[in-house]
Amino acid sequence: MSQALGSETLRSQAGRVLRAQIIAGLLAPGELYTISAISEELEVSATPVREAVSQLAAEGLVTLARNRGFRVRVITDHDLDEILQLRTMLEPAAVAEIAQRGLLVDEQSLRALAREISAHAASGDLVRFLEVDRRFHLGVLACLGNERLLQVVGQLRDHTRLYGLRKVEGTGAFQASADEHERLLDLVAQHKADDARALMIAHLRHARGIWAGRSE
Repeated sequence: MSQALGSETLRSQAGRVLRAQIIAGLLAPGELYTISAISEELEVSATPVREAVSQLAAEGLVTLARNRGFRVRVITDHDLDEILQLRTMLEPAAVAEIAQRGLLVDEQSLRALAREISAHAASGDLVRFLEVDRRFHLGVLACLGNERLLQVVGQLRDHTRLYGLRKVEGTGAFQASADEHERLLDLVAQHKADDARALMIAHLRHARGIWAGRSE
């Protein structure tokens, strides 16, 4: 882990880092992790870590072991397939509507995030990659102005586990998937709704392959 926290609210940042590590499969499902060990790794006191873990437990990502720590909940391949199915129902239609209605806002900030995703993929910083990837996708969907959509997609993303991410790290397929974000923005900005929908579907399928450690 070895990722000290900066000046951002410590509880919030600890939660973001732990969420990304859970999704990346860097925290193994079922294994007991103590608050003290996590605090030492993040170089903060136990209080913000304990608060962050409590929030993750409320979201269903971990289970608490009383006075001992927490365990990451196990997610099966069937669970991941269901998550992909739901995301494919929601996200392509949403980006197509954003493109068709010209709802894209704050394009330059989103484009900066897309480039940051590609940079983190190239450097192998998987935790930062996942943090920024989440911000990008939810940032695009936020253009639709539907808070319930953001909540549902955010929860689906958080319950994903990219167990195979280490296997594809540094591969051309992984970098190509990362680079799709800026292409998606291009299509949305150009009001190419059908193309944006198709790319979003392909991107989600690429992501499912990455979850399993394969290119597709």
